[in-house]
Formats: sequence, C-alpha cells, structure tokens
Amino acid sequence: MTLPIAETIELEILRKAPMGLILGRGEDDILLPKAVVPSNAQIGDTLSVFIYTDSEDRPIATTLTPLAQAEEFACLRVIEVGAKGAFLDWGLPKDLFLPFSSQIGQVIANHNVIVFVEVDRISQRPVATMKVEGHLAEPPSGLLEGQGVDLLIYDETELGCKAIVDGDYGGLLHFDDRGRVPPEIGSACRGYISRVRSDGKINLTLQASGREGADHALDAVRAALREAGGRLPLTDKSPPQEIQAAVGLSKKAFKRAVGGLYKVREIRFTESSIELVDDTHNAENAENAENADTADTVGEADKAENPATANDTKDAPASDDA
Repeated sequence: MTLPIAETIELEILRKAPMGLILGRGEDDILLPKAVVPSNAQIGDTLSVFIYTDSEDRPIATTLTPLAQAEEFACLRVIEVGAKGAFLDWGLPKDLFLPFSSQIGQVIANHNVIVFVEVDRISQRPVATMKVEGHLAEPPSGLLEGQGVDLLIYDETELGCKAIVDGDYGGLLHFDDRGRVPPEIGSACRGYISRVRSDGKINLTLQASGREGADHALDAVRAALREAGGRLPLTDKSPPQEIQAAVGLSKKAFKRAVGGLYKVREIRFTESSIELVDDTHNAENAENAENADTADTVGEADKAENPATANDTKDAPASDDA
C-alpha cells in the first residue's frame, strides 16, 4: 500500500462493504468503518479521511480528526503506562503508542507530555517520541523582530523556557522576557520574536511591542476585568507576579494599559482595585454631552440669524406675572 500513514488525504468512495465503505486512490483501497461513515455519503463521492492503523496494525481510515498527524508536535494526555511504553490520547479509538525508548524522564498516567508524531519504520504504525529537539527544523530566513508567532512550551532550563515556534522550529523564552510567572510545560501561547541571533537561534518574548503590544495589553486588561465581574484587586503598587498572574502582563505594560483605559474613562481607580465604569453610565454621559453641544450650537445659530430678538430678550423687563 502506498497510502500515507498518519496523514489526512482525499479518497473516493468505491463501493459499500459489510463493515463500512471501501475508499480508494489508484490501485490502493482501504476500509472506512460504519461508525464513522457520513450519513449522506454516496459512491463516487470524495471524502477527507485520516489514515492510521487498527489494533492489528492494518491500515484503516477515519473521518475523525486526530489531535496531531505525522510530522507534527502536540501536547497529549497519557492514558496509561504499560509494559512496553505509554499510550496517549490523540482523539482516535486506538491510542497513540509512546515506546519507553522514546521517553524522557518519568511518564505518569493522566499527565501531559510533549511529543512528535512519526511513523515507525518497521511496523509502519503511528508512534510518538518525546525527543522533540531532533525533529525541530532550522528557523526560516526572513524572521523579523516583533513578529508574532505561536508557541508550545516543551522544556525549562536555567536560561528560560524552550518553545516550539509555529509548530516547526525552536526558540528560547528567556526568564527576563517572560515576567515572573513562567508558562507551564505544555502551554500553548502567543509570543513574539525578540531577537534573531547571529548563530541563527531565536530569542522570544511574550510581550508585543509597538501598537500591537499596546492593543494587546488593553484587550488583556479589559478581558480580565470582565471575567472578574468588573473589578480586579490590582493597583500600580501591586507586585509584578500578581499582575502577571491576573492579566498576563508585565507591570510596565499593565500600568500603561490602565492609564490608557482611565484616559478614555473605561475604568476608575479605588485604593485597592481597578473597576470597569458602567457602560450605560458612559453612554448616558456621552449622550448628554452630545445633546448639550447640540443645544449650544442651535442657540448660537438662532442668535446669529435673529440678533434683534436676542438683544430684545436680553434687555426686556421682567414680567408682572413673575
């Protein structure tokens, strides 16, 4: 068979079978079990399916989407640890095997591990390895400082956190660039290129710079306030670690963000917190201000058009009825 294992491909429905549908491409065909056959599938249709192996290591197709495919990195939960290795949940009926020879450190059931998915050369079945660094590509050319990237944290060293960048190459999130609350191993987060070193290695940061960084900080504080019910027990005197834990920002970025939100009257300060200003109150204030401006404008226009009337009104004696 030449169909690629642990990959998603397009196959045509060739015929029905007692166990499901037979799909094929060229001279290869494969079973799609009844349990995962789409209700509207017809012979001649083309289906997008994932190819893996069943309990007897026979190739089989599924319309389910796995958490990772061949040549991809992922954070997966350990289902159990057996005599020859561990089994990982990757979203399919048959768990993904992680051999002892491919493990690093102690692997514990119900804990997560960072792995690379590959196809075993002998058995031709999908397997996982925790030795991810051997599968990281070289950083691409053309990376720019400040460029946004997706990170998957896979290890921690004395210098900082190692991350898989954009699911492809490696980078280092230095302690000085990540705040005082480190991302946990297995964390997926947004990061930024802070430096492209002369040796080709990549330094990373969690803090965006420039306009993008400012917008990100504003959104982070707004989101944290809404999630907390409109009030956060933070001030500009709060410890950096408390700010990082609450809103995911450095103290410097936090202070800039709350200053910006206060300037446009989205928040107010108390002695021990910041609070969202009621949106309805803001809207009423804005409407009142607009109405006042409109009234002033109309009055000025009326005076301009009827100067005599304006003067008469000003000089007129008080009414006897007053």
